[in-house]
Amino acid sequence: MKDREGVMDNVASHEDWKVCFTSVAPGLLLFARQWVRSRADAEDIVQEAFVKFWRRNHKIDNPENIVARELFPTRALLYATVRSVALDLIRRDSRRARREAQAFSESEQIFEPQFESVDETQRILAAAVDGLPCEQREVLVLKIWNELTFAEIAGALGISQNTAASRYRYALATLKKTLQPK
Repeated sequence: MKDREGVMDNVASHEDWKVCFTSVAPGLLLFARQWVRSRADAEDIVQEAFVKFWRRNHKIDNPENIVARELFPTRALLYATVRSVALDLIRRDSRRARREAQAFSESEQIFEPQFESVDETQRILAAAVDGLPCEQREVLVLKIWNELTFAEIAGALGISQNTAASRYRYALATLKKTLQPK
């Protein structure tokens, strides 16, 4: 933990990294939220991704390029790192949950945290998006809410651009079917 804080202090003191972090972090945070239910966990994931990125000595030569999307391999690599950290967290939490389930009796109640919904429409949309297959949901989040190109999505997820586009189309078709009035 102390090492992580030291790295983030170094990142915060370096102007290029600071510009990169402030411009890209909101989209990375939204992307991370699809795997976790709390904002704090998503923030931890994004921070850990930046720490990994920094430790691997990736360079941010011109942070304006990231903002202008001229340096999409770096942007895609940041998203891929966030995805990797999130999946590691899920696996770690899954192992911990199995151990805890063995330790506690079956009568113990488990409460899952819920998203705070502002209104019924947002709750319905969130439920519909949550109901999508994981592969479609992550492409949809990257495309709509993070405004990544299919090339950037392909780089972040390690798939082809055509696969990314297909998953996006399937997600939209499923949402349309799910959300149409009956």
